[in-house]
Amino acid sequence: MADLSVDELIVEHSAAALPLWLVAGHALEGWLERQPASIARWVRAAEFRGEQGRVLVLPGEGGAPAGALLGLGAVERGQMAGPGGLGLWHTAALAGKLPASDFQLEPADADRLSAAVATQAALGFVYGEYRFDRYCSPDGEQRRPARLVAPSDCDLAYVRRAATGLALARDLINTPAGDMGPAELAGQAEALAARHGGEFRCIEGEDLLEQGYPAIHAVGRASSRAPRLLDLRWGNPDDPRVTLVGKGVCFDTGGLDLKPAASMLMMKKDMGGAACVLGLAHMVMDANLPVSLRLLVPAVENSVSGNAFRPGDVLSTRKGLTVEVGNTDAEGRLVLCDALAEADREQPALIVDMATLTGAARIALGPELPALYGNCPEWVDALVRHGRGQHDPLWPMPLWQPYGEDLASKVADTNNVSASAFAGSIVAALFLQRFVAPDTPWLHMDLFAWNMKDRPGRPAGAEAQCIRAVYALLEERFEAK
Repeated sequence: MADLSVDELIVEHSAAALPLWLVAGHALEGWLERQPASIARWVRAAEFRGEQGRVLVLPGEGGAPAGALLGLGAVERGQMAGPGGLGLWHTAALAGKLPASDFQLEPADADRLSAAVATQAALGFVYGEYRFDRYCSPDGEQRRPARLVAPSDCDLAYVRRAATGLALARDLINTPAGDMGPAELAGQAEALAARHGGEFRCIEGEDLLEQGYPAIHAVGRASSRAPRLLDLRWGNPDDPRVTLVGKGVCFDTGGLDLKPAASMLMMKKDMGGAACVLGLAHMVMDANLPVSLRLLVPAVENSVSGNAFRPGDVLSTRKGLTVEVGNTDAEGRLVLCDALAEADREQPALIVDMATLTGAARIALGPELPALYGNCPEWVDALVRHGRGQHDPLWPMPLWQPYGEDLASKVADTNNVSASAFAGSIVAALFLQRFVAPDTPWLHMDLFAWNMKDRPGRPAGAEAQCIRAVYALLEERFEAK
């Protein structure tokens, strides 16, 4: 990402800060009536109407800027602080649109931003500056960005940890598979453990068989890059255990059920679940939440070679269930099932898994709305609520048990795919549920981890989904020390 830290983008005080007016469409005329006639004429001549994401720099004496306007679009009157109000995507639109000055947020129709909204606005300002430029040649002197004066009551510590965790996830997903295989992903997890004083263990190659992870081994054995299970532990063992599980398929060819070329173009992102739980783990550890954290990432490459697992093979799993392989391109659930069984063995207070698991979820909900499943309605409802509050939405989906019949196998305990083309995301979640005990709270997110098009703060490429929502849930349930 761009070599810009939070402290280079946000300052706590600035005597020379210019006003950055936050203007919803309904508030524009009232704001204009309070301004000098020259400013009102300028805004009307520019045909600025408070459109979401539009930025208009205001002229001052001698050609210097006197401030700027940021359009908020259809934020309703009195709803600035609500779930549909000002969020990080509004201020993310400022990136690259302001001159190199210091700016201070000024709501056009409110006296003050709430602490939650101020923090969202500051995070969005920073997050909008994200760039993945690892492989780009320098194009001259780096521009000096605008800086934001931290709004009153802004939680700067949260902004720093969230910006770092989100950028980490985006960087990992954006990195091509040639430079982000199982070994490199293991290196990232090990570095994260060292940074926060955690413990790291990696089970690699044939040791996976010896230590009881046969499904992870089967999926990754065809690659020249050995499969691994990454295992990070942090925190006081006496605190409630929270276990994060992330799908770490560093590249997915589809295996012998080979994907067409067009479908492989984004498959470097098939470790998006692993990247997101790593970003989330950073936030948990940085905040010193009173949990006993465990992170499990099955890191593999689903490749084609003479020893690749085959359609029709029957695989053993850590839980003891046998799985008939109906399709080698449904490999994510196979590596996750071993990791989930290990997570469940310790009976944690909560298991959270994230995975770029099914195209069916994208067909149903699109790329921006991860599908959420869980075996405990209380946890599901709470996470949906936090997703709204954090502008990090999830959509609850049913674990509709009758669809589980479609996973039946005549030669094994279960198949890894359905005999039907319907309800693909639900069926995948039902498969995973078989590896978690009914009394273990479990949340599963079927996410996309990718932006298909450029939008303010969301350039085409990697996206860190679900991290802020889950962190807010954990922070609520396990209060910080």
